[in-house]
Amino acid sequence: MPISLNAEQQQAVDQTEGAVLVLSGAGTGKTRVLTARLAHIIGSGLARPWECLAVTFTNRAASEMEERLANMIGEDARQVWLGTFHRIGLRILRRFASELGYAQNFVILGEDDQTRLIKQIMLSEGYDIKKYTPEAVLAAIQSWKDKGITPDKVLTGDRTDFMSGRVLGIYRMYQDRLKSMNAMDFGDLLLLCLELFTENPEILAKYQNQFRYIMVDEYQDTNTAQYLWLRLLAQKWGNLCCVGDDDQSIYSWRGAQIDNILKFDHDFKDAKIIRLESNYRSTAHILAAASSIIRHNEGRLGKELRVAPNRDPDGEKVKVKGLYSGREEALAAVDSLENAYRHGTPYKQMAILVRTTAQTREFEEAFITNAIPYQVIGGAKFYEREEIRDAIAYLRTVALPSDDMAIMRIINKPRRGIGDTTIDLVRQKALKENISFFTALKDLTRPDSFELKPAAKKAAAAFLQSHALWTEYAEKLPPFEALKNILDNAGYIAMWQESTDIKAESKLENLTELLSVLKQRFDSIPAFLEHIALISDTDEIVGDDKVSIMTLHSAKGLEFDTVILAGWEEGLFPHQRALDETGDFGLEEERRLAYVGITRARKNVYITYAANRMVFGQWQTGIPSRFLEELPAADIEILGLPASFKSYSNYTPKIYKPTDPPPPPRKQEAKGSKSGLRVGIRVKHALFGYGVIMKIDGEKLTVLFENGGKKNILASFVTTA
Repeated sequence: MPISLNAEQQQAVDQTEGAVLVLSGAGTGKTRVLTARLAHIIGSGLARPWECLAVTFTNRAASEMEERLANMIGEDARQVWLGTFHRIGLRILRRFASELGYAQNFVILGEDDQTRLIKQIMLSEGYDIKKYTPEAVLAAIQSWKDKGITPDKVLTGDRTDFMSGRVLGIYRMYQDRLKSMNAMDFGDLLLLCLELFTENPEILAKYQNQFRYIMVDEYQDTNTAQYLWLRLLAQKWGNLCCVGDDDQSIYSWRGAQIDNILKFDHDFKDAKIIRLESNYRSTAHILAAASSIIRHNEGRLGKELRVAPNRDPDGEKVKVKGLYSGREEALAAVDSLENAYRHGTPYKQMAILVRTTAQTREFEEAFITNAIPYQVIGGAKFYEREEIRDAIAYLRTVALPSDDMAIMRIINKPRRGIGDTTIDLVRQKALKENISFFTALKDLTRPDSFELKPAAKKAAAAFLQSHALWTEYAEKLPPFEALKNILDNAGYIAMWQESTDIKAESKLENLTELLSVLKQRFDSIPAFLEHIALISDTDEIVGDDKVSIMTLHSAKGLEFDTVILAGWEEGLFPHQRALDETGDFGLEEERRLAYVGITRARKNVYITYAANRMVFGQWQTGIPSRFLEELPAADIEILGLPASFKSYSNYTPKIYKPTDPPPPPRKQEAKGSKSGLRVGIRVKHALFGYGVIMKIDGEKLTVLFENGGKKNILASFVTTA
């Protein structure tokens, strides 16, 4: 099927050989370019379908690309290696798992199970999990995995100061435990694939020879492990085409390295850079606003978005409105959305985009009160609900009995007389003998074993007998029938039917929905388990006519007719933590978030901020975001300002570093004992040394110290420097 392309898109399609970076601005048709390029390579006979590798970041993007490609070249599209990084990595590992000491039917643990496993290891080693949380330890481990570093390759310089460096020991035990369970986590799907390639040159050579052409979507979001994986695979032919937008790199907190795209032409010899700058999504005012903000970033390759021909050249201006409180901000959003709905925009083409999930509450309450249908994206997702995780755990136990986390989750749910003491005894035996929990349980129920008390031993034996029946269901019945029978036999459905929990009926409805999904879409339990292990936030967005509420991070890759960007206040957006932890780098990423948010809109953008906001049960006065200063006056319309803000134009914020000269004096002074203390003044503290006052609240100061970071202290403890 022929496809029309503009000149810059056609150039990207025709440039098939060598390393190519396609700088694709928001709404410039990158998916169209990728699919057209694949079709051109296959249609021209440059490669057969299975010799092409196309990598995306979400299942949704992969499905869209595959569907478009099928419309262009037919069934050959199904033979292209097309999927997310982790899905492709999983496909390779399924074939060669034995080379790494895993069975082919290994399971993939979700974040909940990963945290529980880390917790078990920490408790067994005597760590205080209140002082050092399992979540923080897991984050440190995942950061190593994002860099492609296995425990044996962690260098002294790479070791985290967290827990005095003892995280490395937990990392080793965690990986050993995963292996004994025949399990991997999400990060392992790339980490172990790298290990497979580096330890087995013949396997690497097989895939290097096979993939003549490699294409990558959203290259700006790649982490170090993904970068290394791509470089290895592209070494043979060198035909690597990466499509991305450095202005939309917003995931550094989960390992993304913007340098991967910024240094592309240094990493790949004779690389060509092609810019896509014709925007087919947004109006001129929206593009001007986004471009004006992002232009303030220094770390970018640079491009200028323009409205594509034959589109509305101007459209509505970006509307900016200041409100007195967060509640008023939510009610103003209701008015804007209802007005758009009256003028023909369906609710599903509207979105509220916020910086943090805590901001969604005000909007949810306002929408409920005013009967506006909505969905929160990235909140309590379907597959993360308690009853769904339980049902999935039952399936995992029959698919792979060595899945310790699944067995321990459901062994006494509903209650079967197998208490925590019994579970801990079995777990300790499994750890001591390096066997699975299931195997240890079977050993402890043998007639000649007397470690369990008689009642506990009887209950454990009954569980094993039931498990044998569940396994029989799984082997002989379709997945949805197997799960229904398992949950019925286990007493799980009856547990919720008899429950007095007000959410019980909702949980039963969710279980019914899960059975429907199994019946309609999956013909095997392993296929279903693999699907849910790889699912991402936006893969679960439903098609009902509802307003979407989500964070800016979750909105990437989506588009709507009307977008409301809420909470544009200093400290909230840009977020103070990003500024405190990473300084100017953090500010630039926050600015890229603003760019992403604005460019989600096709027709209308509303930017709102509040003079006062309830934070942790206390009212907090807000200052308009510095990003409002960066909007072009000709492209915005100010709808109103609260009484406490005559204008945001008199606010000129800056991130001050301790080494900077003192900023201009400001009128805000500490009350009482320390006359002359003002925001921006350099001060000295007996313990923390020199610093700059960032905020004053009565006698309390927030000071950014040269060596001690940001501290909240009393004014009486500092002197002017």
